[in-house]
Amino acid sequence: MSTTEFRPAYAHLGAEELAKRASALRELMRSCRLCPRNCRADRLADEVGVCGVGAQPVVSSYGPHFGEETPLVGRSGSGTIFLTHCNLKCIFCQNYDISHLGHGRPVSRENVAEIMLTLQQRGCHNINWVTPTHQAPMLVDATHIALGRGLRLPIVYNCGGYESLEALRLLDGIVDIYMPDAKYGDDEAGRQLSGVQDYWTRCREALTEMHRQVGDLQVDADGIAQRGLLVRHLVLPEDMAGTGPIMEFLASLSRNTYINVMAQYRPQYRAHEVPAINRPITSTEFRRAVQAALDAGLSRLDQRRALL
Repeated sequence: MSTTEFRPAYAHLGAEELAKRASALRELMRSCRLCPRNCRADRLADEVGVCGVGAQPVVSSYGPHFGEETPLVGRSGSGTIFLTHCNLKCIFCQNYDISHLGHGRPVSRENVAEIMLTLQQRGCHNINWVTPTHQAPMLVDATHIALGRGLRLPIVYNCGGYESLEALRLLDGIVDIYMPDAKYGDDEAGRQLSGVQDYWTRCREALTEMHRQVGDLQVDADGIAQRGLLVRHLVLPEDMAGTGPIMEFLASLSRNTYINVMAQYRPQYRAHEVPAINRPITSTEFRRAVQAALDAGLSRLDQRRALL
């Protein structure tokens, strides 16, 4: 697939259908069920949900990012938009100032559209929505606006993996690249570390739906991602993340699943409250995680991975 042939999914979908999807997603905010928490806040009336956001988009920062996965970065960077707050409450979050403390400012949907167009003008290879789950309706609204003004970059849905199937199905044909975390291979770890009771149950459903929509990761002649599923897994000390079951599940979706096994865990925020994760991982723990991926039959590991 060459760059000249590429058209993003939302451009194929068309402006009229995109507007309908944005409207349907907004309705999920009325008694909010955008994520599996189903907190039922009336966010259309600007009631704040468990996520910490009401009716308006809230953005922390944006710009070309060169620390993302190899197929997203290329030469010109991934056009990241860091959305404020989160539907998860991870006690070790390395961006806790954004996700927990709410660093950012409310903006209009028109502002978000302008940001996306600015990132395109700066040569970014994609528009990377970072932590979009709780702000998806606003982002799709902004995409509808930006499409009419010439936006043509693929959309990356860069999320925590705790997603509502109802919302994901409304994103079918809008998102080009899904990039979820697969944080934990059991529900108990999600309860202890992220404050949700059913993380792995919901994550498996979400991964299955994402793969159904976009399939395995596809790249162009320059190795730049254009469509597909890319999964992140952060290795935790003492195998608190349950790496083995995650890799086996990903391989059951497709052995061509692109996976970034990440070694950068450091105890942040409130990680000291759980002694098992109150230290960096060891080189042995990381090697075991990589081997678990290989043993499951996965071979598309991000090129930037390196042993500690």
